[in-house]
Amino acid sequence: MQISLKPGERLFLNGAVIRVDRKVTVELMNDVAFLLESHVLQVEDTTTPLRQLYFVVQMMLIEPRRMAQAQRLFREQLAALITSFRNESMVAALNQIGDLVDTGRFFDALRALRRLFLVEDTILGCDAPRAA
Repeated sequence: MQISLKPGERLFLNGAVIRVDRKVTVELMNDVAFLLESHVLQVEDTTTPLRQLYFVVQMMLIEPRRMAQAQRLFREQLAALITSFRNESMVAALNQIGDLVDTGRFFDALRALRRLFLVEDTILGCDAPRAA
């Protein structure tokens, strides 16, 4: 997998933070846990339940040493969300996200959560900040 980074952009890779000083393309030759800076949600943007869940999964990638704590929090938040949503497709999507996290596919879980942000905003009737 190739990742192109702009000058000053950061890449979170297996718990390390890498910042590049010029435009560069990085080729990842094996399976690694990574997160692009443009996908990082800041604490002040965790204004909805799904964004809060996203933040917890994000922490699993950024701070792998705190994985057990983040996984407990993820399970608690996921269970609460599953019981609070009435929309069957949302519940199915949340169950799929749980499966992705269980199998260590955190980036895929984050991608699936980002797709649900607009649905959540519609349900809540708000203009919450959008993650990249």
